[in-house]
Amino acid sequence: MKNDQLLAQITEFCRQSDMAESTFGRRAVNDGKLVHRLREGKRITIDTLDRIQAYIAASTGTLPPPRLDVVPEKRDPKSNFRFFENRQKYLLFVHTCSEKRVVAERVGLELASIHPRPPALRLFDAGVGDGTVLSKVLRTMHGRFPHIPFYVAGKELSLEDVRLTLEKVPDRLFEHPASVFVITNMNYAEAPWLTPASPSVAASMIWHEVVLQGDSSGDFEAQITALKPFLEQNWRANVSPRTGMPVYERPVALVLYREDHRFLLDGIIPRAGRVEANFDLIIASQPYRARSSVNFRAKRIIAPLARALKPGGRLIGIHSHGHDPGLDIIQAVWPGENPFSVSRHELLRAVKYELGSSGRDLNFNAYADNRSIFRYEMEALPNEVTGAIGTSTAFAAWNAAVYVAQIEEDRLTEVAHSSRALDAAREVLRKHNGLWFYDESYVISRRRD
Repeated sequence: MKNDQLLAQITEFCRQSDMAESTFGRRAVNDGKLVHRLREGKRITIDTLDRIQAYIAASTGTLPPPRLDVVPEKRDPKSNFRFFENRQKYLLFVHTCSEKRVVAERVGLELASIHPRPPALRLFDAGVGDGTVLSKVLRTMHGRFPHIPFYVAGKELSLEDVRLTLEKVPDRLFEHPASVFVITNMNYAEAPWLTPASPSVAASMIWHEVVLQGDSSGDFEAQITALKPFLEQNWRANVSPRTGMPVYERPVALVLYREDHRFLLDGIIPRAGRVEANFDLIIASQPYRARSSVNFRAKRIIAPLARALKPGGRLIGIHSHGHDPGLDIIQAVWPGENPFSVSRHELLRAVKYELGSSGRDLNFNAYADNRSIFRYEMEALPNEVTGAIGTSTAFAAWNAAVYVAQIEEDRLTEVAHSSRALDAAREVLRKHNGLWFYDESYVISRRRD
């Protein structure tokens, strides 16, 4: 819904009728906060729109105006399946760009503001991906808090990403043995508490505790590798017919820790039905699609995660910012294209509104651009971008640009047989002597007791 059109219509009616906006909302749709919600970017249903326009028409004695344009989100599962499930694009991006390392460094800066309390430092990764960011952050955590037990929980729906993450766990358990790892496929409103919202779904939950024997990374690796059949059988996802997004088939919680540290860790090992959130640090790096609405981001992802913070806890959110050479490549092929329309400022306003009174003890920190926005690059040898730019380098740049911008497969197919894509990538590489992208970050923190 184009809220600005509807707001202009309501504002003009209220001005001519000498009516308060809250009064208009109550009389039109029995919602005194209607106009406020629209200004916050909230969506309304077509039925609500019809009621608003019918009320204006009845009050002014005119025919209802033509219905304003409605731009629904795609619901077709085939076209709306989560972009990041394209493994080829994902892996090529990860191995040619420095985003994972730079994001981990940015997250690591938050550790200076963390003051853990017994019995453990609690971290939640809201989308572990292949585990690279998490493992790098854990190395930094170990350097700062070498003798404090860690409770590390992560959400990930992709079976392949869970496998890649688990490959990194043995080294972390060897370096920091007083650690409990929990991986789950539940959604953002459930995962921090390891508790499905629906009682019927909770009854089907799979709780799998793995007590690792031995004292070497090789011992742990062998036992974690043996989990492959369990994961293949239980870590399954379907496509929601309502939203077109992937959803878990059955909720799973996989708990891993060292047997020789069971006594020390007893107070932080989660048990089914007895789990707390209360996280010191929550990482929310690229947890939503670039084109998702600000309302969806706030309601479904960031607000639930903010509720999981303990006093003194910090949530760091990171998403693509645009305004970079990567977007130049996209706009050379699709002029005017800009998937990065929701800023951190808009998002934090929406989260604050969504939380209401429960967010009174939270601080919402958008920060200035020089602190919030950071840059990562496509890593290439100098002669690959200053001399004749080969097809492989141009293709890597094109892949990175369309991955970050989350261009749909059908649109990519349209340009697959032309030279426009690689020509645009070469032009930008020459112009900037390389390729880089901008991410922006924000922090939500809970005040200490």
